[in-house]
Amino acid sequence: MSAIENRLTEVCDRIRRAELQYQRTPGSVQLLAVSKTHSAATIREALAAGQCLFGESYLQEAMAKIGQLRNQPIEWHFIGRIQSNKTREIAENFQWVHSLDNPRHAIRLNDQRPAGVPPLNICLQINVDAEESKGGLEPDQAGELIALFSQLPRLQLRGLMTLPAPVQGVEQQRIAFRRLRLLRERLKSPEIPLETLSMGMTADLEAAIAEGATIVRVGTAVFGPRNTKR
Repeated sequence: MSAIENRLTEVCDRIRRAELQYQRTPGSVQLLAVSKTHSAATIREALAAGQCLFGESYLQEAMAKIGQLRNQPIEWHFIGRIQSNKTREIAENFQWVHSLDNPRHAIRLNDQRPAGVPPLNICLQINVDAEESKGGLEPDQAGELIALFSQLPRLQLRGLMTLPAPVQGVEQQRIAFRRLRLLRERLKSPEIPLETLSMGMTADLEAAIAEGATIVRVGTAVFGPRNTKR
């Protein structure tokens, strides 16, 4: 068994234990393996171990890997900051975007999504801690952007994402995730159920699952320390 296969097993065990502990439906939390800064060969190892969802933040790096892995059964998730001059490549090459926080970017992604492929799955990024250094909508801005989706047929709004400030201890970590869950409860409707909560990483995935995460974004615990020389 490879090191990555071992790590994947350990992370999946953490997820399953948290589902059990917090009375979540077994299998209701998906693992998004955050592969930014890691090579296509490393992704192949994870893919061979059964992992199919991969998250990338840096578009140029992601495009190189998508090209090398073009025929593999991978679902690509873009989780980085969106730039207006990069929306076409995102719209054409990814199945999910977790970091939308701008109406202009929403319109561009919709208009640039190729015809004949499924709609691009979208999570709105919410800045639950009002951190100036991070992207994301303020919670009271989300409703206005959600209303725009009725005009964007090539996008499918799936839910909300957050990247909260790091804190120690599960109970403290749960506070920010609870804010996102409660915001979802206020914003969802029969037409837009916002069933996805993308939240939780290596250090706080248990707290996120306790508060309703459906996707946890894990890099270090799967691939080891990040390679900062991209």
